[in-house]
Amino acid sequence: MSAGAGTHVVARTGDSLFLRAVAALSTLAGWASAAMIVAAVALTCQMIFIRFVLNGSTVWQTEAVIYLMIAATLIGLPYVQRLRGHVNVDLLPLALSRGPRKVLAIVMLSMSIVIVAIMLWYGYEWWHLAFERNWRSDTVWGVLLWKPYLALPLGLALFLLQLVADLYALLIGVDKPFGLEDG
Repeated sequence: MSAGAGTHVVARTGDSLFLRAVAALSTLAGWASAAMIVAAVALTCQMIFIRFVLNGSTVWQTEAVIYLMIAATLIGLPYVQRLRGHVNVDLLPLALSRGPRKVLAIVMLSMSIVIVAIMLWYGYEWWHLAFERNWRSDTVWGVLLWKPYLALPLGLALFLLQLVADLYALLIGVDKPFGLEDG
């Protein structure tokens, strides 16, 4: 069983101003994500009320709910990473001793940073195209797509920042590899 099973493991910050600032940004992103989920639920309830109680039509609610839920997922990434809430298979880290476990953690964080940086690059490019070309959705609402697409580069940038902070915390010894005590 990992250190995270049944306990609440949060990325450690120590005395590092950088780590504390990233933790604050990730927490703020988590609160924003939660607010988007609450807004999506409220819009869904409003849409149901208008459709089935008032027998009216809804134009923009479904699209807004979809964009809010996607944005909540992307903006919430750094907060989930900070809380170590992503799916984790720790069979190999548990079997390794302290040195190899740290090497594995550094390799995994480095690979994650590279992959998220690539996704950020293409996400920014996609958002920029939508902004530059004034793309609109093909719906009655016709929302400017750069607005919902902004969640992609913003969420990935914050996630990347949290991953870099995690790697830095591991390298300076503030955090343990995979959150596991030495074994």
